[in-house]
Amino acid sequence: MESLWKKYTPEQKKETFDFCEGYKAFMSACKTERECVWEFTRLAEEAGYKNFNDIRNDKTQLKAGDKVYAINRQKMLMLVQIGSDDMEKGLAILGAHIDSPRLDLKPHPLYEDTDFAMMKTHYYGGIKKFQWVTLPLALHGVVAKKDGSTVTIRIGDQPGDPVFGISDVLPHLAKDQRAKSLNDAFTGEDLNLNVGSQPADNEEDEAVKKNVLAILKDKYGIEEDDFESAELEVVPAGAARDFGFDRSMVFAYGHDDRICAYTSVMAQLSMKDRIFPRTFVTLLVDKEEIGSVGATGMHSRFFENTMAEIMDKAGQFSELKLRRMLSNSKMLSSDVSAGFDPNYASVHEKNNAPYLNKGPVLHKYTGSGGKSGSNDATAEYIASLRKIWDESDVQYQIAELGKVDQGGGGTIAYILAQYSMDVIDLGIALHNMHAPWEVAAKTDIYEGYRAYRVFLQKI
Repeated sequence: MESLWKKYTPEQKKETFDFCEGYKAFMSACKTERECVWEFTRLAEEAGYKNFNDIRNDKTQLKAGDKVYAINRQKMLMLVQIGSDDMEKGLAILGAHIDSPRLDLKPHPLYEDTDFAMMKTHYYGGIKKFQWVTLPLALHGVVAKKDGSTVTIRIGDQPGDPVFGISDVLPHLAKDQRAKSLNDAFTGEDLNLNVGSQPADNEEDEAVKKNVLAILKDKYGIEEDDFESAELEVVPAGAARDFGFDRSMVFAYGHDDRICAYTSVMAQLSMKDRIFPRTFVTLLVDKEEIGSVGATGMHSRFFENTMAEIMDKAGQFSELKLRRMLSNSKMLSSDVSAGFDPNYASVHEKNNAPYLNKGPVLHKYTGSGGKSGSNDATAEYIASLRKIWDESDVQYQIAELGKVDQGGGGTIAYILAQYSMDVIDLGIALHNMHAPWEVAAKTDIYEGYRAYRVFLQKI
């Protein structure tokens, strides 16, 4: 299989670069789950989608061609375009997650130590802790106050903003650190954020901390105890950038898995006002990086409950029809893969490794060891996907995550498969997966978008 750069026409190359400009702007602006939901909601409304919450209790009847969205706690989003067939025949579902590895502030984060104001963090998801030190870091999130108001925080990504950071010991004094394993040299409790060093005037005790609190009070109206009801995420500061002399790749925080979320949303929005037999759903979820748990993770019943209500508004609901709809649905669980890296060739088996610039990656199974925890898709479902993509000249690759017994990973696929629907992972290969800055190929981003469009139209 050759590089897509060799296959693409000049027009396709231009389309690829143009598409990725929009993607870079999205990745630069959206570094939390809430920011993704807000931006995707804006794009959906521009494309004619209506908030399902606005019609769920009135007499509106949904019909073929109608487009609605539903939000769960600002961190989970469904886009639904009604098809002409009875929904009992099954949906075409694109699913991705919008949470990414990061550091979260603890409930009581702020303290002072030797005239520095510091913040305690708790890492989220699978990270290599040493990768997060000495980087410029930003603070994004919300603070919910007791009066019912919510304050949005975004510091470190606008021109003129300050940034924050976690220090590391200098190499001149790192003898003891070098003698430790990486896990011991960099621990979770060591990831403390430096946020200031100037003392407040006329203060003796904790004067630097008090100065930071005064700034937060003045600019955001936040008191120290408001951190108890805050969701503040520490993320890499900076915009998504072109990568390489040839600008053929994108360097960004959060490719995993916003790269699949963006391409899935854009694929569904590109259907515009055309009516197709199947009802389309793009499902964006939270908490995948920690097991898809909680009220906004895939294990919640938000998807099932919302689809039951949508069926009811379309005059199609019964408990039996709901169960048949779920079982008859087809899904691409869109999640990233570990692209072959010549610097770390030993973790891959070359004949079954995914490669950058060769199209989105189809994973029959993920998991670890003996496929533990995976959704192992059927041969018949894979054959049906091969057919529609080959007919539409979409290039894809079928691969494994890495060498057997080298490690492993999981996605949301197995959770939806519990409904007995056909589910398989199709995502985009990355370098530096789960690092603060990840790398993806522009051709794979664009070809992934094409693959999702064809899936919606033809499955």
